[in-house]
Amino acid sequence: MIGLGDYLGRRAVYSPEALAFVDASKPEPLRLTFAEANERATRVAAALRRLGVTAGDRVAILARDGIEHLDLFFACAKLGALHVPFNWRLHWREQLTILGQIRPRALAFGADFVPTVSAMQETGELDGVQLVHLDPQPVADSLAFADWLATPAPDFVPTPVQPEDIAALIFTGGTTGTPKAAAISHRQIAWNTLNTVIHDLRHGDRYLNVFPLFHTGGLFVYTVPLAILGGTTILVRQFDAAQTLDLIARERVTVFAGVPTMYQMMQAAPNWDTADLSSLRFCTSGGAPLPLPVIEAYRTAKGICFKQGFGMTEFGPGVFALAPEDAERKAGSIGRPNFFVEAAVVDEQGHKLPPDTPGELVLRGPSGSSGYFGNPEATAASRDAEGWFHTGDMARQDAEGYFFIVDRKKDMFISGGENVYPAEIEQALYAHPAVDMCAVVGVPDPKWGEVGVACVVLKPEMTATEPELIAFLRDRLAGYKVPKAVRFFDALPISAAGKLLKRELRERLLGSPNG
Repeated sequence: MIGLGDYLGRRAVYSPEALAFVDASKPEPLRLTFAEANERATRVAAALRRLGVTAGDRVAILARDGIEHLDLFFACAKLGALHVPFNWRLHWREQLTILGQIRPRALAFGADFVPTVSAMQETGELDGVQLVHLDPQPVADSLAFADWLATPAPDFVPTPVQPEDIAALIFTGGTTGTPKAAAISHRQIAWNTLNTVIHDLRHGDRYLNVFPLFHTGGLFVYTVPLAILGGTTILVRQFDAAQTLDLIARERVTVFAGVPTMYQMMQAAPNWDTADLSSLRFCTSGGAPLPLPVIEAYRTAKGICFKQGFGMTEFGPGVFALAPEDAERKAGSIGRPNFFVEAAVVDEQGHKLPPDTPGELVLRGPSGSSGYFGNPEATAASRDAEGWFHTGDMARQDAEGYFFIVDRKKDMFISGGENVYPAEIEQALYAHPAVDMCAVVGVPDPKWGEVGVACVVLKPEMTATEPELIAFLRDRLAGYKVPKAVRFFDALPISAAGKLLKRELRERLLGSPNG
């Protein structure tokens, strides 16, 4: 079959001089055509083969975003090997745990992580793992990635792959427990691409990627589809709101994707008022419902329309899509399933529920992952006998077929015997003009079992009090849903993917004398 490792070479046949990637993380942005990008990946694949890397082996990378991630990603695919990007935000001891799960043949690392790799070396856990330094800062016995790029490989022949062969291991977010390695097959990547291009992605689009490349959003949402279509992906070291606005103008970006917190941070950036976003055809938001005030602000100030969606590491990542014309009419919805995705809302026994009845969201289709690497128990638990993947998300489907995430199954808490879904409360809070960001978490309570605490960041130069916000919610929600307390923060903890870290927030509250 034509697998991921063939994509750059196939596109280079049709448009070898078209711009494939811009690495804006470099002091001087690096621009690569499809022919150049394919040559780099081929040289890296040949170097890995010289090390003895073969089909099924794992190759890990611990580095901030940059073109080297994609060099290794496509190189591994040419060998039938598995690309494994590490979450660089984790503590090095957590990295060791992941290392033990995947047992890589090689680990490439950036300059920022020399101390991390050195500490890991001292434990002996890296014995037998070939280390590769991406920048001119080696550790003991590491090889230079630059030497790989400098060595031509004219006789390289890719390793054939099959649809079910695994191309990458992407770790789940870990915000609710120990990360698991989702096994992403060549089949899943191809079907996700098909689900994506149906939604008006075009040849020649220019996409600015601000998602971390250890995240499924960074690799698969638009990066791979545009490699097939012949568009351009622009990379940055990590998300920065002001830089993002500047790059959209400078690179004439046509497609941008982010999560709601990113869009709110961009709106609060000092260069928001002067930012030229006229090149954008659309923006995509996922990860959580985009608050209606944000949609309205972008439309009014910049003329931008939003597509919204929903996905996850284990499925897609493109699962649902909400068209711009539905953004306000169906505010809070994740949209309808993508073309090749089946979705349903079921009860605890797996029976489908009627419209507007909350239950667990389940998914089925060819863009699902192959389970969790080295974890057959978790793989078996995630799917039922009929092949439905159980997401752990609570959702409802309205009479028109639009889906709404009610909350994470694990985020739901029970107060006085009633199920409380924080996402519903957060959506109500965002309607208050002074609220910039918010999150609601459940904490133990001797009377009610659990109660909600609203964690709020206010907009600059705006004020609101705890009684004011509680009264505001009482006018909009049932009494048992209204948080018993409001805590104000300068900022909320967010992951590298821009998602709120509710577990960390809950730990802060429980450690607070006022929590």
